[in-house]
Amino acid sequence: MATSLNPSATAGIVARASALFEDLSFTSAREWKAAKPGRKVIGYMPIYVPREMIHAAGMLPVGIMGGGDQLEVIHGDAYYQSYICRIPRSTIELGVSGRIDFVDGMLFPSICDVIRNLSGMWKMMFPHVYSHYFDVPQNYRDDIGGNFYANELAELRHDLGELRGKPITDDELRHSIAVYNENRRLVRDLYTFRAERPWQAPAAEVYLMVRAGLVLPVEEHTIMLRDYLAAARAEERPMRDNCRIVLTGMFCEQPPLNLIKSLELSGCYVVDDDLLLVTRWLTGDVEIEGDPLRNLSLAFLHHSESTAAKYEPNQKEKGQHLVRAVKRTSAEGVIFAAPSFCDPALLERPMLQHVLKEAGIPYIAFKYAENSGQMQPIREQAGTFADSIKLWSGA
Repeated sequence: MATSLNPSATAGIVARASALFEDLSFTSAREWKAAKPGRKVIGYMPIYVPREMIHAAGMLPVGIMGGGDQLEVIHGDAYYQSYICRIPRSTIELGVSGRIDFVDGMLFPSICDVIRNLSGMWKMMFPHVYSHYFDVPQNYRDDIGGNFYANELAELRHDLGELRGKPITDDELRHSIAVYNENRRLVRDLYTFRAERPWQAPAAEVYLMVRAGLVLPVEEHTIMLRDYLAAARAEERPMRDNCRIVLTGMFCEQPPLNLIKSLELSGCYVVDDDLLLVTRWLTGDVEIEGDPLRNLSLAFLHHSESTAAKYEPNQKEKGQHLVRAVKRTSAEGVIFAAPSFCDPALLERPMLQHVLKEAGIPYIAFKYAENSGQMQPIREQAGTFADSIKLWSGA
């Protein structure tokens, strides 16, 4: 029987990441802020914000992903209709319950109308907190969308400089870009390793590793990723007869951790996904030399992930990122899992399914909420999907 070279190494790292995930009071971020007078924390919503800008200002970027299945939403339900996704309601609950009262600013990136409205609501509810709706280009020409995005970055740079009391320099930005380049490389390495040996890096563990980067200083998270990769490579785990799937649609409201675990228990290895895209939104290193705002802008335009919440300038490319992901990871099928009432994911799903059908790639679809408790139907559906893939591939 195979044994781990260091049976406690992986478990210890995962346990720490799990504790960070379960802490809805953001204790680690509070401790970071309290450790030195004058420190500030900037919260941000999914999917993408230029965390380099916050880091360059000497502040801690903290991802606010809603309350998950651990938070009972009471006050938040009074602010939004019942026919929208749950993440804005649970985020409001985090705010009014004081769980994120240590945050000095909140960024609301351009995802959908719900998050746009949440940004305005936040300004009214918490007028003492810096609140900014961070827009992104809908035109991908360098001289139009590129200039627009550079101007958005310049506005954010100015605001954060005002918040800290002195402007953010180009050298500070270049340093932060280099730091995040290294972090993104390790996240990509983790995803590559998971795709090659998914039994060595279970999907739930990979999720917790990446999720930890939303609350830890980036330098600390980089060390955690490096340690986990070394431990996971050294540990031998049993390989199951699971099928390999790509998971998509989870780019904003996060699923319960048990949902991710249930997929693998049902017979599916997750070899790629669109969870927590802020950690790998930029698909390559950002250029360090030259104008840092221009470099960040061009990276967004030409080297960023595809998702339903991002404008696709070339309609022939619609859905091809999924086909490429299936080929790159040797996946056998795709699972569409979207939050209930998520307009971007649900409106785009039929177009993506059409692309997969033309490519001969099997798929299934279901919906969830961040507080979903009953996993048995999802496990049964995913298990049936895995069994059918095995039957088709053996035919």
